[in-house]
Amino acid sequence: MQSTLFEQANLEVQADQRFALQNPQMLRVHLGGDVLAVKGAMVAYQGQIRFDHEKAGSVGKLFKKVVTGEDVSLMRVSGEGEVFFASEAGFVFLVELGGDALSVNARNLLAFDSSIDWDIKRVQGAGMLSGGLFNTTLQGSGTVAIHTVGQPVILDCSVQPTFVDVQACVGWSAHLVPQVVSSMNVRSMIRGGSGEAFQYAFHGQGFVIVQPSEWTPATAQQSSGGGFNLGGLLDG
Repeated sequence: MQSTLFEQANLEVQADQRFALQNPQMLRVHLGGDVLAVKGAMVAYQGQIRFDHEKAGSVGKLFKKVVTGEDVSLMRVSGEGEVFFASEAGFVFLVELGGDALSVNARNLLAFDSSIDWDIKRVQGAGMLSGGLFNTTLQGSGTVAIHTVGQPVILDCSVQPTFVDVQACVGWSAHLVPQVVSSMNVRSMIRGGSGEAFQYAFHGQGFVIVQPSEWTPATAQQSSGGGFNLGGLLDG
């Protein structure tokens, strides 16, 4: 059988690294220890692999999962073999943490070493009008895999104030403390708005990751945290 389908670029990557890119849009993890991954991100696996629901780990974290739009539904992947992860054909990037921290939009999270601590953090200044914005903070030592819709840009926030649309923001170095600002004014609101209502404002030593696409905002009930999600509580 002959086809360009069987070219080297499409064959399985043989790599010694635990986390490796099979291609720009697919992650390959060689299990030798547990990995936490977003539910639904597995696309294939080889070997003896087990997938288990990962609980929040604390009442406080579970409560934040239930009442916020940052519902990180994770699974613990264990066993011996290789697992392939992807999400919506997004571009995959690996970030090595060495005791530092990264704040990531849950929609852009793919997988990470189980040794890394995670928590849900409210963005300072994010009120009800902006949907009560939350991000997932990952801290410790190990590898984090994220994915972006399109090729991202990394902006240095130390040079000058940097403003990023909240729906296009993938994440930032966690020691940065963004504010949520609004570009709305009365005249613009009367005329239907500009479509660019809220931005993250960054300024300081650190970086922000921006993708060339905007996620569709959650529904009002989900984003405001006003509705108690019993399903989320049982899923914790």
